[in-house]
Amino acid sequence: MGILGTGSYLPAEVVTNDDLVRRVPDADPEWVSRKTKIEARRFAAPGEATSDLAAEAAVRALRGAGLDAAGIDYLIVSTSTGDSPQPPTSALVQDKIGAGRAACFDINVVCAGFVFGIALANSLIATQPGAKVLVIASDVYSRILDFGDRRTAVLFGDGAGAAVLGAVPDGYGLVDLELVSRGEANELIHVPAGGSRLPASAETVANGDHYFKMNGRGVREFVASGVPPALETLLKRAGVAVEDVDHFVPHQANGVMLAELVEQTGLTAATTHLTLDRYGNVGSASVAVTLDEAARSGALTDGDLVLLAGFGGGMSVGACLLRWRAI
Repeated sequence: MGILGTGSYLPAEVVTNDDLVRRVPDADPEWVSRKTKIEARRFAAPGEATSDLAAEAAVRALRGAGLDAAGIDYLIVSTSTGDSPQPPTSALVQDKIGAGRAACFDINVVCAGFVFGIALANSLIATQPGAKVLVIASDVYSRILDFGDRRTAVLFGDGAGAAVLGAVPDGYGLVDLELVSRGEANELIHVPAGGSRLPASAETVANGDHYFKMNGRGVREFVASGVPPALETLLKRAGVAVEDVDHFVPHQANGVMLAELVEQTGLTAATTHLTLDRYGNVGSASVAVTLDEAARSGALTDGDLVLLAGFGGGMSVGACLLRWRAI
């Protein structure tokens, strides 16, 4: 199994660090840049929802793969900011793009979701070798941010990325996967209200319980302790030395943290692809968006080893190694 085409979509509104000060009074632009390496992000227009971004990215991925939506067998949407609790956002995307033959469902593994979606696609194609699977990651975090909390509000943007997966020639495609979940760390990233534990009420709205919450220090410690072992396990099992990895496409969480991660994992010889300076952290879409930009720029050449790594709420880590086939 391998990637047949990629696509992405970022909303039109650019919100620079200078612009953000109007929404987050305590967010000094120089501080944001120095602490995160983020210079701008995109925010969805008032009429845009997660499914709208996802559909745009999907159409572009299909175009890149040279396929029509009617030829897709499975449609997976990774999101933690769906249009509504139900129906699944994937059903809305299916309708928007005309993928009427596809079985569709959502997954929520937060920022690791795109790689988990690739793992699911691999399983589906293993049982149905001719299947085409469309994996989309889309998030609209601007709708759940507390703009009074500069620690979180400065990090996130909105966007969507997608990939079409299917059979590729021998020697290309997925080499191996590593998926890790650490449920005991579930409170590091969460949105307290809006589910069955704490249903929406006037009180939960007044308390700001529908906003995104994150323990930044705890997340940083999780990434430092949890991501390198997952990548090491994956590469060891695949029989690949870390210096042989050509490209590293990580979740775009924080530029300073990613620089530390590259050093810690020994991936200094690989080209680390970054989009966070322009788009910020776009949740589960960040790996997909960054992969699409790398592919479309021509940076990924035939036969390159490409390592994807998503990590976030749950807490979870998803990593996969691909032998790239030029699209």
